[in-house]
Amino acid sequence: MVKAKDATGRADNYQVSRSLPDLRKGPRPVRVEPGAKVPKPRRKRGWKKIVKRIFIVLIIVFLLVSAWLGYGAYRNSSKLGTNLFSFFDNSKLKGEDRGRINILLTGVSTDDPGHQGAELTDSIMIISINPNNKTAYLLSIPRDLYVKIDGHGYAKINAANVYGNADKFHQSGYPDGGVGLLEKTITTNFNIPIDYYAVINYTAFKDAVNAVGGVTITINSISRYGVYDPYANLKLPNGTQQIDGQTALNLSRARGEGPGSYGVVSDFDRTGYQRSILLALKDKANSAGVLANPVKINNIFNAAGNNVKTDLSLGNIRRLNNLTKGINNADIKSVSLNNYEKVNYLKNSTSNDGQSILIPALGLNNYTAIQALITQLNASTPTTPAAQ
Repeated sequence: MVKAKDATGRADNYQVSRSLPDLRKGPRPVRVEPGAKVPKPRRKRGWKKIVKRIFIVLIIVFLLVSAWLGYGAYRNSSKLGTNLFSFFDNSKLKGEDRGRINILLTGVSTDDPGHQGAELTDSIMIISINPNNKTAYLLSIPRDLYVKIDGHGYAKINAANVYGNADKFHQSGYPDGGVGLLEKTITTNFNIPIDYYAVINYTAFKDAVNAVGGVTITINSISRYGVYDPYANLKLPNGTQQIDGQTALNLSRARGEGPGSYGVVSDFDRTGYQRSILLALKDKANSAGVLANPVKINNIFNAAGNNVKTDLSLGNIRRLNNLTKGINNADIKSVSLNNYEKVNYLKNSTSNDGQSILIPALGLNNYTAIQALITQLNASTPTTPAAQ
């Protein structure tokens, strides 16, 4: 404590933080009222402590995001009918040893309560993958193809799912229900063994495209105006463009049946656009912008969990992704039985009850040419199994 006189000569008490010699050399001391606390000088935070705290925050955020994605994966895996822990199974897929993995992809409208015939498989596609030389093909099977369905005689192939569900189809080597009967019908007529299936509500198309932020497709129709179908609420110009989920859904459903329609003249055009959207969705889902975005990944999980039924486990899907991630779109053939490589494998006809149908070009139930095409598509398959 030091006593001093102010300008009036009155003595006062004040505290200083320096010794008297220092007062003469240093800055003017700060005056503190008697009884007041002397503030402690602030310490500068070291950069190591700042980095440490940021690192801890990042770890917490990572754990929260991982828990959120994990819960989403668990919830949606149960909807898919698979086990979350199957993700760690890296067993070979069916078909790997023969060098060809065939997946049946079918679209139904069970998510549309007002849709008549919601269980009809209005989209039927075979995804055939060669894991050895990293190639694949997408083969669309027209819904109006008139085939012989086991136990039900001749009918359009899209009815097989309905019949199988109604009869509770059960046969060794095939899944139970309608998808099993559809698999048997395809295998019998096309000579294509089916390894896995996925039954997809059309909403999945919309949700999946929205989940990745839209896809880029090219419209190149026979009309110079593009495509238009009022029944499908669709109007798009020719050219490359970005489309959202609802537009993708409308395009995948358009058949050119509405008044004034143009650019989509048949089911072959519709299935062609379905294959284009599927390839565009594959590219976008594997892009860095999606893979690095946990929100988009979770949205993809939700799109699958809410709209897909499959016998592929999470482990199967993971291995399938590892086997196919090197396949470029240029190495994937898009195959239509209408004018593929300038050959028409089908022709229009009329059933006994007056329905417009499609039958093999060689005649009803004659699949010789179509089976030869399948053999040709599979011809590039090496005989050696896929590498582990």
